Order: sequence, then C-alpha cells, then structure tokens
Amino acid sequence: MPTTKKEILNRLNNNFAKLTPGGIREFDYQVSAIPGIIKLTLGEPDFNVPAAMKQAAIDSINANDSHYAPGNGTLALRQAIAHFMQDRYELEYDPENEIAVTVGATEGIFASLSTIINPGDEIIIPTPTFPFYMAVTKILGGIPIEVDTSSDDFVLTPARLQSVLEEHPNAKGLVLNYPSNPTGVTYTQDQIKALADTVKSTNLIVIADEIYSELVYGATHTSIANSIPEQTLILNGASKSHAMTGYRIGFIAGPQELMKSVSAIHAMLVTAASNPAMAAAVAAFGTNEGKTATQEMKDAYEQRRDFVVNSLQKLGFELINPQGAFYNPQGAFYVFAKIPEQYGNDDLKFATDLANEGKVAVIPGSFFGAGGQGYVRISYATSMENLTGALDNIASFINKEN
Repeated sequence: MPTTKKEILNRLNNNFAKLTPGGIREFDYQVSAIPGIIKLTLGEPDFNVPAAMKQAAIDSINANDSHYAPGNGTLALRQAIAHFMQDRYELEYDPENEIAVTVGATEGIFASLSTIINPGDEIIIPTPTFPFYMAVTKILGGIPIEVDTSSDDFVLTPARLQSVLEEHPNAKGLVLNYPSNPTGVTYTQDQIKALADTVKSTNLIVIADEIYSELVYGATHTSIANSIPEQTLILNGASKSHAMTGYRIGFIAGPQELMKSVSAIHAMLVTAASNPAMAAAVAAFGTNEGKTATQEMKDAYEQRRDFVVNSLQKLGFELINPQGAFYNPQGAFYVFAKIPEQYGNDDLKFATDLANEGKVAVIPGSFFGAGGQGYVRISYATSMENLTGALDNIASFINKEN
C-alpha cells in the first residue's frame, strides 16, 4: 500500500512543526509579482563586488585551487580575519584555533547555536530581530525567550536582562544582533560595557551577530567581546560589508574552548567553504582595497539613510522610538518606521496596501517578533533612483489615504 502524505509528515523532525513559514521571503515573493513594484524589502546590497575581490576569486580558479580546503577555512583567510578583527575592533584571535570560516553568517548562526543548545535549553533573544534565530533555536529543541525591547528604544538594557534572568535562571545563551536587523539600532560603548557587566556574573554564552559592524554611522562599533571574550562567539562575514552576499563567506570567532566544538559542528554541516570565495574574502578582510571599498559603500549608505529618514519624517512617520520621539538609525541599512495611525498595529495590511496601491514593497514589522507590530522595515540597500521613486510613491499613497 502506498505511503500517504500524512504518514510521510509524521516521520519528519517534530521540531519543524513548531516553525511558522518564513514571512520575509514569502512576502517578498508575493509582492515581486506586482507590476511596477519598487522593492525595499531585502537586505541585499546593490553594489557589485569590488574589483580586487573579484580578481582574487578569478586567480584562485585559474590556479586550479579546486581541492578540499581545511575545515575551518584556509589559513590565509583566517589570518586575514584575525587582522581585520584586530584592526577594526582591537580584538585578538588566534587564526589557528579561534576562527572558523563558515558558509555565510547563516551557517554560522546554526553552528553556534548547535554548539550550546541541548533540548529544552532556553535562549534569550531580544526582539524585534531577524527571525532565523528563533527558528534555529526551535529546530535544535531549544526554547526561545523573546524579550520585547520596544519600550527601551529597541536595545536590551542591563535591568531588563536581569529581570529576564530572574524569571529564567537556567537560560543558556543570549543572542545579540547589532547593528540591528530590522531596526538599524546599535549599542554605544557604554551600553555594551554595562550589558557585559550583567552577563559577566552569569554562565550565559553570547552569540553576538555583528554582521553589520562595518556599517555604523557617526561612531565606532564596539564588540561585546571586548569586555567578555571568554563568553562570546562573534558572527560576522563579507556579505554586508563588501556586497558579497552570493559568495557566502562568514566567520565565527571565539575562545578556543568553545571554538573546538563550533568547528566540529561546522565541519559536519558543510565540510568547508568554497576556495575561490575564500580567496576573494582574503582580499576583502586583509587588504587596503577591501577597507576602502567598505568605506565607499558606507558613505553611500549614510547618504541614502539621511534621504529616507528626512523624507519619511516630512510625511509624518515616527521613526524607531515607540514614544514618538525622532530617532535616527545608527547602523545597518534599515529604517524601522511606525505605520500611519489609521492602520493601528496592522503592519501586514499597511504593507500589503502600500505594495498593491503605492507600488512600494516593505517588510511588515511583526515578522520580526514581539515589539515589531505596527512598524515596517524599509531597506535602503538600493539605488538613490529607486529610493527617490519609492518615497514619491509613498507620499502619493499617504496623501491619498488621508
């Protein structure tokens, strides 16, 4: 007798039943079919990969560099990453045993959380945030503890963390993503030090996703690993800083004791990253050309941010602060804007109406967890031409609604 669909589904990993469909990609797919749509949906840099990175990949191919690399990545790349971390953030990592090259930061998230989660373990996740953290935690049998930070300008305060720890004293880890996707908020040096002081008195392992660390405006990124390196696994990569999303190069850096397990899990997931892509990343992280390219992109993003923020402010949008005070996003390439009052907290309806009637696609804030309701995420990782057209369309849509 043929196996039924129900019987097949009953044989799957039960943890997948706890997951909801991926809202961001699904919504983006739906609105992409609308004629004339201008998409401000995905965190996808519109820049081409810088020439030095492309040439390094070409040279690798021409040199027949086509055999298995070490599981943790080529030594040349791990050395370049160690240089990058010291040069930018004054962090010291041994390229021999404290750095692992991953297939994008996405694989890094999975490998890092796999290292610390046993079934039933609680992982503290400040929200709104990138929903993949919650999904992976559930797949691994862990329990995500969502902490709504919207009343604190979308940052996790030491007082709030302490309160959560009192309710969940056995929590295993803390996921900290900053600059933040979706809010664009980051932490000051003083905020990070204060948060680290709270973590220091616990056994928490911090998964610090700092993939947007190179895109901080008017300030310098401070890693929490500067204060608590022995409790921190840093995730980063070349996707956002060097527009190398398709090359899929990320990395994890942390203390040797943790990295031994991280590296073992990573090797079982993917064996190793692609050699030409790693060669390109050596140029990204280890050369002046790579540093210059990032600065040029960052300057362009900052101009785009200012244009989007100023335009939205003129249209009456409240940005970031739930109390209504103006708050300029300091990092990444997202603006988190409060939707018009007539929509209440129905950000999905607003985003759907804006796409269908205004021909502009943004992502509903509720897709990012507690505290995101009533907001939309607007990505400015696109051209000024697209942004100008999108803001004109949003203005027409808002005026029509009023």
